[in-house]
Amino acid sequence: MTAPAAAGDPQDEIRFLVEGMHCASCVSRVESSLQKVPGVTDVSVNLATREATVRCSDAPPDVDDLKEAVERTGYTWRERPQTREERATHDHEHAHSGRQQRLRLAVAIPLAIAVMILQMGGFEFAGKNWLLLVLTLPVVLWCGASFFIGAVKAARHGGMDMNTLIAVGTGTALVTSIVGTVAPGIWPGAPPIHYDAAAMIVTFLLLGRVLEDRARGETTAAIDKLLDLQPHTAHVLRNGQEQVVPVDELGTGDRIVVRPGERIPVDGRVVQGRSSVDESMLTGESIPVSKELDDEVVGGTVNQSGSLQFEATRVGDATTLAQIVGLVRDAQGSKAPIARLADRISGYFVPTVVGIAIVTFLVWWLAAPVSDPLQMALLAGVSVLIIACPCALGLATPTAVMVAMGKGAESGLLIRDGAALETAAHLETIVFDKTGTLTQGEPTVTDVVTADGVTEQELFELSAGIEEASEHPLGRAIVRRAAEILPKKEPASVTGGMMELPVLNSPAPESSSARNQTDAVEEFGTVSGRGAHGRMDGRLVRVGSEQFMSESGIDPAVFGEVVERLAGEGKSVVYVAADDRLLGLIAIADTVKPTASDAVRRLHGMGLRTVMLTGDRKRTAEAIASQVGIDEVMAEVLPGDKRDRIVELQQNGRRVAMVGDGVNDAPALAQADVGIAIGSGTDVAIEAADMTLVSGDPRGVGRAVALSRATLRTVKQNLFFAFIYNIVGIPLAAGVLYPVTGWLLPPMFAAAAMAASSVSVVTNSLRLRGFSPDV
Repeated sequence: MTAPAAAGDPQDEIRFLVEGMHCASCVSRVESSLQKVPGVTDVSVNLATREATVRCSDAPPDVDDLKEAVERTGYTWRERPQTREERATHDHEHAHSGRQQRLRLAVAIPLAIAVMILQMGGFEFAGKNWLLLVLTLPVVLWCGASFFIGAVKAARHGGMDMNTLIAVGTGTALVTSIVGTVAPGIWPGAPPIHYDAAAMIVTFLLLGRVLEDRARGETTAAIDKLLDLQPHTAHVLRNGQEQVVPVDELGTGDRIVVRPGERIPVDGRVVQGRSSVDESMLTGESIPVSKELDDEVVGGTVNQSGSLQFEATRVGDATTLAQIVGLVRDAQGSKAPIARLADRISGYFVPTVVGIAIVTFLVWWLAAPVSDPLQMALLAGVSVLIIACPCALGLATPTAVMVAMGKGAESGLLIRDGAALETAAHLETIVFDKTGTLTQGEPTVTDVVTADGVTEQELFELSAGIEEASEHPLGRAIVRRAAEILPKKEPASVTGGMMELPVLNSPAPESSSARNQTDAVEEFGTVSGRGAHGRMDGRLVRVGSEQFMSESGIDPAVFGEVVERLAGEGKSVVYVAADDRLLGLIAIADTVKPTASDAVRRLHGMGLRTVMLTGDRKRTAEAIASQVGIDEVMAEVLPGDKRDRIVELQQNGRRVAMVGDGVNDAPALAQADVGIAIGSGTDVAIEAADMTLVSGDPRGVGRAVALSRATLRTVKQNLFFAFIYNIVGIPLAAGVLYPVTGWLLPPMFAAAAMAASSVSVVTNSLRLRGFSPDV
């Protein structure tokens, strides 16, 4: 028997669900039991998701042993749902359980209210206590059955949890009331009749669980939205006919038709048609992306303007959407380091509360100067048991993490785990790679300077004609720019030592650049690292560097001042000459992303220092840094040395994030306190990074830090509420204020406070859903 692994699961991890947990004490018991299984190196159980993550050694444990360890603690082991059908079954079972719980609450409320009115409304009549007993028994024994069943399971396996506190407290109130009804004469004073406390405790706690489950369900809304993005069926071309096929039956190589307004079912490559596609679900950017032949499309995105045919390249769990769902689900199931405090306390919480309740009972019964010490002792002891809430401690961290992970996914930010989310909140320095991170990652023509009597069109016709046969990145930039400004033309062909020039679709202007359809590049050649040359229209054309021109006997000094300015801006200069005459120059640069300056400005506004780490020339790097406002530049750094620079920053006491493309910068990403990978639209699972910005927008770094800070702030608030609630509530329930105020907390109020504590923690976490990551 093997446990299924979700998309993105490491091979040394086993994940499964644990049903029946209700508080942090439950989590502590499950973790302790699993940790004892041979082969287990680490265990993390998430109360909010009911998910256990077991990390294994080289000799992994048998899954049957893990299952036995879970069941030994009184809980139920379940496989994680993987397929659409399994998820539907799991959701159906969860919905059924929720309906049963709401039904029990619907029965409990009117009965509990009737008990309250009868007992506290001043009504006195024969058989009143027997009527109260009849009304209370269904509330406690049927509506509240889950509390007693859970307590019995825990006791059978030698443990105690939140159900223990509820069952003991409610059971004590009910049993003493029954004894007072059946044999009132055995009590020295008035018999203790607390049916109202027993009924209202169960009702308040049921109400709390219903509200908590509803709120907790909202924390997984992001997963539900992602799952809903994939359509159930697809239009597939098979044997020349279009067929409607379930998405689960699609295979790689299938040709799929998508019409305007339809969602793309799986990942693929366009083979026919042209359209624009809304990829906001993937990148967080609302601007549609143009798609045409050979472009990639991603499952879950929306086709907008035209029909497309594409060939499926990734289906099932291999699709981008499935990977995103897997990453978000795994991240939501992870624990942040700040949760360790609650974990340590939870293991001792319930036994400690039981001990406090016993001491409270004894002090009131044996030492309190009151007229009816037994009545007061019972009320105080039950209140202590009921008001204690280990549930709030267990939910404080995971609910906030779950909401944050979902919020990040909605804006194109994928976070690997809770630890990365917490660490990002403490960052001090953001280190950026240059190429592809702050810049577009592709050389682009930025400036064109021509000699007297030379047009820009002539300059590009000659330079592009030579560079058509070149594979140099600068040459390709010239060809791309020429395609934008010159009349449309058919692709050029190269045969032997001659390259045929393209045919222009419109007449050329009257100039020396006008050529007929028989024009060709002859005697084409290159000089490594210098440039290229060839004959066009009988003219010897040279395209290349300043050194190439000088070596060819052409003086480039005429453009000296302009070249100096362009070089100072970090641009590469390409000279164009014909027949020993310099015709002009073309400046090329890897241009800065439009959002880079705004991204850096926002980081500075958050008190973060920015660094550029690049292998590019220092002058170019400094020019780019000046444009975007980077604080510090580390240039001419070899790829293998980037990690060492990150180490240097960390040794200086800085908490560092590295932002890079996730491939060339992998060692630096792994070394940094937080590695943030710039995605490329479909590259969503870069292993070296803790976070991935799917859209490639550097502003996402600021969003990530802002979301992390907001999440950590929410977690701290939750833990504060949970600890303060118990620190204040338990002594209050024990009656420490009674000597001063003469007031003792009734058990039903303690139940209401306990239910409210858990609901308040989850609700506070849900506030993150309204958080705007744009800082």
